[in-house]
Amino acid sequence: MSNPLVELQKLGQSIWYDNIRRSMLQGDLQTKLKEDDLRGVTSNPAIFEKAIAGSTDYNEALADLARQGKSTAEIYEIMAVEDVQTACDILKPVYDRTGGVDGYMSFEVSPELAHDTEGTIKDAKRLWAWIDRPNVMIKIPATPEGLPAIEEVIGSGINVNVTLIFSRDQYLEVADAYTKGLERRVAAGQPVDHIGSVASFFVSRIDGSVDNDLEFQIRRTDDEAEKERRAALLGKIAVANAKLAYTDYLGLVEGDRWQKLAAKGAKPQRLLWASTGTKNPNYGDCTYVEELIGPDTVNTVPPATYSAFRDHGRVKGRTLTHDVEGAKKALSELAAVGINLDEHTSKLLTAAVKAFVDPFKSLFETIEGKRKEARTSIVQRQSASLGSHQAEVDAAVKKIQDEGWTRKVWRKDAALWKSDAEHQKIIKNALGWLTAPEVMLDAADELKAFAERVRKDGFQSVVLLGMGGSSLCPEVFRRTFGKVEGYPELHVLDSTDPAAVQSLENDVDVAKTLFIVASKSGSTTEPLMFQQYFYDKVKQAKGDKAGANFVAITDPGSLLEKIAKRDRYRRTFLNMADIGGRYSALSYFGMVPAALQGVDVKEVLERAFRASQACERTVPAAENPGARLGAVLGVLARNGRDKVTFVTPKPIDSLGLWIEQLIAESTGKDGTGILPVAGEPLGAPGVYGDDRVFVYIATEGGKDADAEAKLSALEQAGHPVVRHVLQDELSLGREFFLWEFATAIAGAVLGINPFDQPNVQESKDNTKALLETFQSEGSLPALEKLAEEGSATVYCASEAKGALESAGGGSGLTSALSAHLGRVQPGDYVAITAYLPETPEHDSLLEEVRVAVRDTLKVATTVGYGPRFLHSTGQLHKGGGDNGVFLQITVNDGTELPIPGESFSFSTLKQAQALGDFQSLAKRGRRAVNVNIGSDAAAGLRNLADSVRQAAASTA
Repeated sequence: MSNPLVELQKLGQSIWYDNIRRSMLQGDLQTKLKEDDLRGVTSNPAIFEKAIAGSTDYNEALADLARQGKSTAEIYEIMAVEDVQTACDILKPVYDRTGGVDGYMSFEVSPELAHDTEGTIKDAKRLWAWIDRPNVMIKIPATPEGLPAIEEVIGSGINVNVTLIFSRDQYLEVADAYTKGLERRVAAGQPVDHIGSVASFFVSRIDGSVDNDLEFQIRRTDDEAEKERRAALLGKIAVANAKLAYTDYLGLVEGDRWQKLAAKGAKPQRLLWASTGTKNPNYGDCTYVEELIGPDTVNTVPPATYSAFRDHGRVKGRTLTHDVEGAKKALSELAAVGINLDEHTSKLLTAAVKAFVDPFKSLFETIEGKRKEARTSIVQRQSASLGSHQAEVDAAVKKIQDEGWTRKVWRKDAALWKSDAEHQKIIKNALGWLTAPEVMLDAADELKAFAERVRKDGFQSVVLLGMGGSSLCPEVFRRTFGKVEGYPELHVLDSTDPAAVQSLENDVDVAKTLFIVASKSGSTTEPLMFQQYFYDKVKQAKGDKAGANFVAITDPGSLLEKIAKRDRYRRTFLNMADIGGRYSALSYFGMVPAALQGVDVKEVLERAFRASQACERTVPAAENPGARLGAVLGVLARNGRDKVTFVTPKPIDSLGLWIEQLIAESTGKDGTGILPVAGEPLGAPGVYGDDRVFVYIATEGGKDADAEAKLSALEQAGHPVVRHVLQDELSLGREFFLWEFATAIAGAVLGINPFDQPNVQESKDNTKALLETFQSEGSLPALEKLAEEGSATVYCASEAKGALESAGGGSGLTSALSAHLGRVQPGDYVAITAYLPETPEHDSLLEEVRVAVRDTLKVATTVGYGPRFLHSTGQLHKGGGDNGVFLQITVNDGTELPIPGESFSFSTLKQAQALGDFQSLAKRGRRAVNVNIGSDAAAGLRNLADSVRQAAASTA
């Protein structure tokens, strides 16, 4: 199979790689030169900041320089220049082979000099002399102050990469400065044939900026023709702008002024397409490579886009010269609808300068922190005491390194997990989470601006209507950060219990509430029912303007997107389609509600991106925190330590909820799986079997001395203990990425596909069938009654009734529970699935139930509220091993709560979900009973807790 990157370069366009880090220079760069015909490398302070802060690549060198008494600025420059020199040496054969056309490494002058002409000139000459390589390019921004600096530096015989070009006028000024610099040399009798330069023209940011204005206009007009007129321009302006800049270039090189320089051996200043990663999931991930192909140009491609184009990019010919008239028409039409492109490019230049200054400052802060021996490295913030399992985990890490697993993950090589075509298709379309932090960072400022608009519009509350992967990350943010001063309060509804729905309605003023409807597929039952219910409530209050109180987060082309258009939602955020629900925390699904709540999503994403850098393909597996953690999880699970017990003190005590659904739904299949245990209180070593591994995740300021003492006792008793220390709550982004990466690696260790969820759909199908039965017959089917006592009734599958009765299960609640718990074996777990409202009182009573089981029977326990858990641990319950014992709890609802437009109520929907779940368990012969605790949930739970204590004691 041909390599699209190689095919592209046969058309005269050079591909450069927009990334650098020390570990990349130790092999990966050579691989790209050999396999992909890579022609150059670019860098910037943001790239160096992520590489230094997010990895251990530089720790040894940094510590050595710190011991020498070097300042922070000296340490940065020494390490960066060493990398640049190494890259130049590796690229030198390309430089020689192409006669100095390619083979360049770019390095930037200090971003703080963007508006200082003399400072830029001085810094460029200093760096040129220090690096001392003919194939280095010094990057200078195309600010008004940068233009005379470019002329002077070119005139001094220095290669220049002119960066931050957004407009055609700006490009022409840059080309003029380059030409003047060369003309000065010719006039002075100096050679010009050795000077190389590129003009870095930024692309995707144009669409990001212009599209916001277009979408705003679309939302503000009721004229369908005007909507279509503007919609036709979405995603078209950046490419059109670049195509016309290319026509400018062709005109310049054909002109007499340039031809005189060409006769002296001067090389044309090629246009370099920068910022070519796709930010909008509506556009293909290779759009800004495929649409900008032309001779004598360069495309500097970021890692995610590089991998994507290598995998499935299309080389469609010299697209830069295709339909230039259409490009002119698009820009003309943009002006006609009242959008000034020059205003956008001017703002983008200002923002871009700041966007390079900020990470430059952050870079110095990071180095200063490490210089003072602060524990800023992700790897340093992780530790694991694995006892007798250490050798096998080490062997697994070595295998991951030797077989290039992390490289395969980043290249989206589905064969790492499965070889059959059906699984590979699913996997290839499920790895977008790898680059979500990088993509979402570009959207962070817009999310903040959107949150500000919502706040200023007077909304008092934000309600997330979702389920599973679309609700659990926002729930973690809600519980962690609470009510942020000056921002609406965030609520999360992921329960079909009528009391829960009604309670939320009572807590908010629907007319002043922004509802976020979140569903990847756009057809998930629960969010759609929530939407129907609350849209009706808002419509009663606001009439035809109800849509202004709604926001959608979904995949492109979904049913929800159509509903949002029909009902004129305030905003629709289209997520990257290649991200599964449980891996979507760092996408719009997690970041939109967090931004509206007032969380600093940019910092959350920055830390997540650093984590992604720490897990990059070039990082040795032994130093890769995600790979190491994945090896630990997978190896311990294979050896029977498959109950991962999370200890997460406040303020991040809800983090386990999110990790629980990620691990359970990803690994619980093919008769195997890792059981995440969240929320179970820590006990003494004697209450645990030998199937546990404990994971302690705490912030620096939230460490729990009691928990740490108990963990030490468990460690001494031979239990594996993994510890993660977070800087603060904003490092949740880091944990999200690390656990996603680790789960993917653990899936490979276990030999399963961690990106499908076959049994989740089964429960959905059961619910749908039961609702159809209700609609046709007026009632739901009944389970087999086993025992009855007071307000409690115990049900079971008909196939299990005889055996339970023989064990004494038919004579009352305690006896039935005794018979049921008597089936628990060592290595099992007891899952308590509660279809009732989630309240502090219910939490406390359910904890009593689980602790009684754990302490008496020495098995792991989980608690899940229905129907939320159906979209997380529900997959493990059905697809994992047959080591689960299930206690389903239901309650008689006090209200039906009708759903507008449906023939069933929320109560009926919840009952159908509980029954469908039970049927799915029974179909597999799982050990399960249902206990209906009556109409008073709290009283019923207290009664149940007493009976469970007695039953567990009788079976111990």
